[in-house]
Amino acid sequence: MKRILIIEDDKSIAELERDYLEIEGFSVEIAFTGDAGLKKALAEDFDLVLLDLMLPGVDGFQICKTIRTEKDIPILMVSAKKEDIDKIRGLGLGADDYIVKPFSPSELVARVKAHLSRYQRLIGKVPQNDSILIRGLRIDQTSRKVYINDEEIIFTTKEFDVLTFLALNPNRVFSKEQLFERVWGLDSMGDISTVTVHIRRIREKIETDPSNPQYIETVWGAGYRFKG
Repeated sequence: MKRILIIEDDKSIAELERDYLEIEGFSVEIAFTGDAGLKKALAEDFDLVLLDLMLPGVDGFQICKTIRTEKDIPILMVSAKKEDIDKIRGLGLGADDYIVKPFSPSELVARVKAHLSRYQRLIGKVPQNDSILIRGLRIDQTSRKVYINDEEIIFTTKEFDVLTFLALNPNRVFSKEQLFERVWGLDSMGDISTVTVHIRRIREKIETDPSNPQYIETVWGAGYRFKG
């Protein structure tokens, strides 16, 4: 049974989320403050975290950032804020998706299932001792780690997935829509702006000069291409 942690200070919303997820067969626990949620997330094993943005104590941004330094599991942010800057900031810190309140319980369940399914497929299909080596960049698919000149660079789940997909398909141009479909696998359920955010974060981590990239280049009006 998959375990889900809900970090949400609104009791009625948290309990509604829990009820719908438990109906679908998930084991769900709730933390009503940021401090309690972060402590529980780090101390216990969960398969996915459903994280409210505005929390008493530690806020959702800091919780997301801290979890990402310790664990590689899907994180879905939830917030009443619709401003793009909050969405971009959350995704940049390592969140896998962003849901704006109010949302339907069926949408929530669908997104949770999609992310868990996608994550399980990715970790279950990695061949042993399979590394990609390109100009000082090494992508170890077995351990899901990335190195630049043998120095490990910390990647989030989706950053690793985007980089690996592009590196496995060098010199091919993929639009944002194609990358979103191939990596997130959520069709129209999500926001393709997350692709731009993840490409920017990847460049900041692997490129000597992100404005003049040697690995992932922008093909204006078309999308992105990994230079093989």
